[in-house]
Amino acid sequence: MSSYEAYKERLLKMKPNIYVGGEKIGRNDPRVEAGMNMIRVSYDAETDPQFKDKAIVKSSLTGKNISLYTHVPQNTEDLLKRQKLTRDLCGLCGGCFQRCMANDTISGISIATKEMDDDLGTEYHQRFFNYLKYYQKNNLCGNAGQTDIKGDRSKRPHEQVDPDLYLRVVEKRKDGIVVCGSKAHNTIAPYADEIIVVPTRAMTKDDADWAVSFAIPSDAEGISLIARASQPRARTHIKAPFNERGVMDSLTVFDNVFVPWERVFMCGEWQYAGRLALLFANYHRFSYCGCKPAMTDVFIGATAMVAEYNGVGNAPHIKDDLAKLMVTAELVYAAGIAAAVTGKKSSSGTFEPNFMYSNAGRYHAGVNIFHEYDILSATAGGWPATMPYEEDFYNKDIKGFLDKYSMRKPGISAEDQHRLFRFISDFSCSAWSGVWQYAGVHGGGSPIMEMIGIRSNYDLKAKKDLVKHLAGIKD
Repeated sequence: MSSYEAYKERLLKMKPNIYVGGEKIGRNDPRVEAGMNMIRVSYDAETDPQFKDKAIVKSSLTGKNISLYTHVPQNTEDLLKRQKLTRDLCGLCGGCFQRCMANDTISGISIATKEMDDDLGTEYHQRFFNYLKYYQKNNLCGNAGQTDIKGDRSKRPHEQVDPDLYLRVVEKRKDGIVVCGSKAHNTIAPYADEIIVVPTRAMTKDDADWAVSFAIPSDAEGISLIARASQPRARTHIKAPFNERGVMDSLTVFDNVFVPWERVFMCGEWQYAGRLALLFANYHRFSYCGCKPAMTDVFIGATAMVAEYNGVGNAPHIKDDLAKLMVTAELVYAAGIAAAVTGKKSSSGTFEPNFMYSNAGRYHAGVNIFHEYDILSATAGGWPATMPYEEDFYNKDIKGFLDKYSMRKPGISAEDQHRLFRFISDFSCSAWSGVWQYAGVHGGGSPIMEMIGIRSNYDLKAKKDLVKHLAGIKD
């Protein structure tokens, strides 16, 4: 199986097409490497005795050992294994390790291509499986390109003044297609092997040119990755694992990009655009039922520790707040378990999580994210926002003052006090944390999207019929 070192080597061979802060950069830039360090967690898990029994699975296509994050789930066990590993690995790096989104994309495509072939007589399914074998063999890291710019939200793709505000097919050739447009919020695209594109919404017949799915190397001709880099402030003295990782998100521009037919998985089948969009969303919201509990685990640990360091660890209101965090973590995780246990086998053989439960879990995580920051900030007090810079703690003229006046509970060293509050500052009171606050609300779908999904699929009539029975109402 391909290792992290092989992944990094592939990226360093890519041509520079990343734009950050007015510069054009390659994959050897430190800002890109910080994101690669986050991805590394998933590759290292494949050789770590603690995780490799979950991180390595048998391919349903070849029977060979592959990464869990290149595998399409075949049963409940596969989903539960991924949920548990995702929680473990996200906890280790204190954030999203970013490998799930492509896994969610390939899982959705594996179902939609079979349904299109069965209903429309297309030949996408085997084509996709041929690509998936290549993806699995090389243990690739993919980016999910779903969200379009959308332009005027009141108008459909074909009604936009600028047709490129949704990614579209502008030409069909004998050997492939040419696409124009962009995808937004593309987390990890600058350090992904491949960009895997799926539609962002349901479409009509008039939107057929915008109903497209494909995979393309992230440095393909015509692709520009206009990126924003985020990472915790670099440490100079008190090194910490949390500060060695980062993330990049890009506005990914496709300027007349050629895609060969063997990499095209939808082209004009507008009837299935919404189906594929929701399949990705379902899998991705299921993934959140693993990663969001991991983030809440960090909130729980940080809140408990800072309360202890402040000498109020046994205060009743602290215990109550910790219990609230625990309930959030375990309810979201339980929703993922329910989604896996009550999922269903698709005609392609891929196992799909229960849409209702994966959406309920993601919704509960999204509406509680700021409450989690509220609890941590209330417990920590103002020091994470106003504490002097790390370098000042090592300035011989003032180090003694800072060590003396940052002390709280006796018996805890000045360095440990500094390390904890410095972490809380980076985790909850920084440019980095601001990005993750928004991601906690919108990543994988904003709460309003989960509500729409739930109420659109909920059997409300059955509940009304139940009350009619109880009330003795006969239609």
